[in-house]
Amino acid sequence: MKTNNVILDKSFEFAVRIVKLRKHLITAENEYILSKQILRSGTSIDAMIKEAQHAESNADFIHKLSITLKEANETDYWLMLLHKTEYINKVLYNSLEKNLSEIIKLLVSIIKTSKMKK
Repeated sequence: MKTNNVILDKSFEFAVRIVKLRKHLITAENEYILSKQILRSGTSIDAMIKEAQHAESNADFIHKLSITLKEANETDYWLMLLHKTEYINKVLYNSLEKNLSEIIKLLVSIIKTSKMKK
């Protein structure tokens, strides 16, 4: 699903990776609790960005993306915990972390720019 919107594309691809990670954690690692947490926060990033596209105002847009940024930071925590507890290896962690970092940078930039439009 390619759009002309970088944040939408990156967040959707990240959500897909998170769903696949959850499948892996359940089948290969028999891990259900942490995988449910990262599934919730990791997929909500894309969902909230999509919701923000139809915000009622600039303030609503900023609010929705600020919540999205919180979800991204929570996802970062779960990734770090999964890595440190050896549920995911360093290569996978680094790859997911890189994708998430790009999304966070984009979110921060969009929020800052939107705040200047107030």
